[in-house]
Amino acid sequence: MNVILLEGVGKMGDLGDEISVRNGFARNFLIPQGKAVRANAENRKVFEAQRAELEKAALIRQDAAQARAVELEGFAIAITAKASDEGKLFGSVGTTEIAAALAEQGREVHKSEVRMPDGVISNVGEYEISIQLHAELSVDVTVAVLSEE
Repeated sequence: MNVILLEGVGKMGDLGDEISVRNGFARNFLIPQGKAVRANAENRKVFEAQRAELEKAALIRQDAAQARAVELEGFAIAITAKASDEGKLFGSVGTTEIAAALAEQGREVHKSEVRMPDGVISNVGEYEISIQLHAELSVDVTVAVLSEE
């Protein structure tokens, strides 16, 4: 299915790009999230009429993400969890816990912005976690997982 992107989407393309994606991805994610519209003659005309407004909104979102990035740059948090004597956690630390710990420190981050490509944290230690604030902007924060005494 061909779609017109209404905002930048990761490595797929930028605002206004016409790309071909799988039907399910377009119907279940891109179109319902307002990130794209079907590529047809009518939607092309509507997009071109709204292009300036969409570019302005994208610039505002990017500036807001940049301001948040400055706030998060080099930030570190500590999370305590129950662990065995060997340092293995009883449970795990995931995106929800990291987002909550950042919120406690006054840094609002949605759990969907927390990127953990290696999966959840299941051992005591210090980890670099990426926060994806915008399609082209991510910031690393340090998460120290400590054992409860």
